[in-house]
Amino acid sequence: MTDGADPDWEYAPLRIPADVSRNNAAAQLTLHAEFGGWELARVVRYVDGSRRVTLRRRRRVTAVPLPGLSV
Repeated sequence: MTDGADPDWEYAPLRIPADVSRNNAAAQLTLHAEFGGWELARVVRYVDGSRRVTLRRRRRVTAVPLPGLSV
């Protein structure tokens, strides 16, 4: 996903279901950060307990695939 506001960054939106524990979600996001170079840009938590997470990283010439959560 690219919002066009900053060409130096690429963004990856993720949806984390309500039944995923905070510790499990943190572990998955840590793996994306460590191995994919992503950092946390924004988290929105909804009333139903689900979360919308936006990750970002500097654009690279060789891109690693966008993350996907297997839940």
